[in-house]
Amino acid sequence: MDVLDSQLIAALRRDGRASLSVLAADLKITRATVRARMDRLQAAGDIAGFTVLTRTDVAAHPVRGLMMLEIAGPGTDRIVSRLRSMAAVTAVHSTNGNWDVIAEIGTDSLESFDAVLNAIRQISGVTRSETSLLLSSRR
Repeated sequence: MDVLDSQLIAALRRDGRASLSVLAADLKITRATVRARMDRLQAAGDIAGFTVLTRTDVAAHPVRGLMMLEIAGPGTDRIVSRLRSMAAVTAVHSTNGNWDVIAEIGTDSLESFDAVLNAIRQISGVTRSETSLLLSSRR
């Protein structure tokens, strides 16, 4: 993947529905070049697919954060299932390093956010946590 491929992917991330003409104009290349590069990137697996964001996907919760969790013993699957069942937990990620799991959390207020954190800390097997509030997201 070269610089132009990276620029094309960045443009598609900004607007996945951009026409070939718009992409070509933005990147100062021909439509044929855009089409050929997109086809090649898809064939190579660099572009794995396209998706749609709905209104609920982009309606950010006013209070969002990441909660890193340390889990004792073999309870990870049980704890991940419990986290996924919580409405305020928008995603759960396994990770390496000091933390076993990272939970993305979104709520409508700091009070609700605090209640979710407390509920997660009460789950048997969660031994330690650290939480960071997300202040802004850049795309």
